[in-house]
Amino acid sequence: MVSDQQDGAIIGRKSFTAVAINCAAKAGEWIKTKLGNYEKLDTKMSAQDLVTEVDKGSEKLIKRLILTHFPDHSFLGEEGVEPGPEASAKALESKLQDEYLWIVDPIDGTTNFVHGFPFFVVSIALAYRGEVIVGVVYDPLKDELFLAEKGKGAYVHGKRMSVSPEDTLGSGLVATGFPADQQYALPLNMKGLQALAPQVRNIRSGGSAALHMAYVAAGRLSGFWEIGLNSWDLAAGSLLVQESGGQVTDTSGRPYHLGVRNVAASNGHIHGELVDALTKAEAAE
Repeated sequence: MVSDQQDGAIIGRKSFTAVAINCAAKAGEWIKTKLGNYEKLDTKMSAQDLVTEVDKGSEKLIKRLILTHFPDHSFLGEEGVEPGPEASAKALESKLQDEYLWIVDPIDGTTNFVHGFPFFVVSIALAYRGEVIVGVVYDPLKDELFLAEKGKGAYVHGKRMSVSPEDTLGSGLVATGFPADQQYALPLNMKGLQALAPQVRNIRSGGSAALHMAYVAAGRLSGFWEIGLNSWDLAAGSLLVQESGGQVTDTSGRPYHLGVRNVAASNGHIHGELVDALTKAEAAE
């Protein structure tokens, strides 16, 4: 049992999880009230990389709640980091040695939120010495909360999740995204898409990496890959998949860690085929 000391009381993993759930739920409910009602839309690293005051407000709400309970913990949120892969990597590196690190995407799927497309989530993870121990992904429009605790399984609607049974790439439904980085990540991802489309049952692209990962964990997708993601896109989802019996690596098949940007996640059964197909297409990294 991982524990923390605060005001003489032991704060165990259960309390970490309770705080994560509470933060995701409160942020999600507030985001719902802003759907179709945001005031300002800005771009970050490209015209496809959007941010609104709702993203920033959600992150502020989550950060305030977390630090109220755990003032000595570190916090890494998307909106507190300058755009671009170099800034993201530097921000993560500066906090990787911290004992407890909360990793938050206040709205994963901002473009969907802006257009009213119902596929966006709040993603909250807690890492202990660099290893994710709690992951929560909350879809406020469907009121679905995906939860995982290290070594304790993953759940949705209070029911234990398990990955899908497909055992070949050809029988799999997989997902990917269309990265905002048009110079490096998007062309590489498109090579993977072109190679995999004829080899799988079908491909989906919902526009939220965290929710795609949650769907792999819940058995709704057989696999997911994408190039050029960040720690806040993947941290919570990585634990969901692993605790549901699936596998998460980088696109070359190396073990997942918080610095992974090019990810492959699956039910485990098709993982070798998925990684091999990306490698053969020179679409892994």
